[in-house]
Amino acid sequence: MSTPNQSVASSTEMERDARLVSTDGHVSPGELAIGVIIGRASEAFDFFVYGIASVIVFPALIFPFADRLTGTLYAFAVFGLAFVARPLGSMFFTRIDRRHGRGVKLTIALFMLGGSTAAIAFIPGYETIGTWAVAALIVFRLGQGFALGGAWDGLASLLALNAPEKHRAWYAMMPQLGHPIGFIIASALFAFFYLNLSTEDFLGWGWRYPFFVAFTINVVNLFARLRLIATEEYAGLYESRDLTPISVRELLNTSGPAVLVGAFVPLASFALFHLVTIFPISYIDLFSDRSPGEFLLTQLVGALICLVCIILSGVIADRTGRRTYLGACAIAIGVFSVATPFLLGGGDTGQTTFIMIGFALLGLAHGQSAGAVASNFEGRDRYTGSAFTSDLAWLIGAGFAPLVALGASSRFGLAAVGIYLMSGAVCTLVALRVNRQRRLRAV
Repeated sequence: MSTPNQSVASSTEMERDARLVSTDGHVSPGELAIGVIIGRASEAFDFFVYGIASVIVFPALIFPFADRLTGTLYAFAVFGLAFVARPLGSMFFTRIDRRHGRGVKLTIALFMLGGSTAAIAFIPGYETIGTWAVAALIVFRLGQGFALGGAWDGLASLLALNAPEKHRAWYAMMPQLGHPIGFIIASALFAFFYLNLSTEDFLGWGWRYPFFVAFTINVVNLFARLRLIATEEYAGLYESRDLTPISVRELLNTSGPAVLVGAFVPLASFALFHLVTIFPISYIDLFSDRSPGEFLLTQLVGALICLVCIILSGVIADRTGRRTYLGACAIAIGVFSVATPFLLGGGDTGQTTFIMIGFALLGLAHGQSAGAVASNFEGRDRYTGSAFTSDLAWLIGAGFAPLVALGASSRFGLAAVGIYLMSGAVCTLVALRVNRQRRLRAV
């Protein structure tokens, strides 16, 4: 077996260039945390840029042949395809990782992610190329999801493995900070162009700028992460099999029940995720007189609250225990689901209240969701298990949430949104109980 140093020496040229930034080959926990946050923020930015455009751009540009509601539903259907492609990407890129190394895998995946996002900016409208515009949007969206499946690098697991026992929840929340940061950047860019351009200019060129930005952000993200995976600490854990990829088939054979239960543990926060970020924009755009641009600024404030609450989740969960904490968050989300139709239907004040409370609950719950998934796996199952289980959880809980929420609320009323959110809370509580029983039987 090769030593850690030999593993580093066989890395790709980009890894070696990135490693030169650190003269002693050592990265502090703080640098590791920053690298993880940058990675998650970059990935979230790519997905949120598409999600926001699904409401304020694509119905008019790609689906003008349908009414506004139907066009938005079409855009949300394409939105969900990325979450179908994501676990397929994980399986494909796991093979790349095992055969060619993590540096090669990340380089391909992040260039594909940034390239797919940037390519959307070049799609002409339906009025120009007809159904080819729809086909191009579908292909590039699938590319985003497939690439994101390969963007898993195990750095969050490395951060957790290096965490002191009494501060595991604190370290577990750090990667989750990237999601609201990505949303803040995406919503700020779209709000700026939407509020400062005419409708014609915005649909003509203004909306394309955030998609252009994505490629540059992904290049920075790639360099930062290659530097980290080339460190001695990472190579040592890789060789000790704590972060060694195994095939998905092998994972399911050895830890199938853990994957299934783990996919439902974070469902409360994942269901809430797109119900406070993407779906409300569509509801405001279609069923109110409020400007989507102004509403994006309201959501930006909510995302800042989310950041603070993610940090708080680390402090609280270290004192209460992660599973007890997640159960309490699921109950709180369940209570919030009852108030959801009244808040969203309560005019500007009610909608703003929904956003602020929703983002606060999202931060509290989402701050510990990934850590709860990873804790179900040990040793050689940790790397692939964490990645694939997270992919399934996003697919089940969040991928089609905007489509289901908008479709159901337009037909049955806002109570349907509350029921959908309640179902996520119930699934989390049941999964936590099942997971606890499995652990007790294993003792």
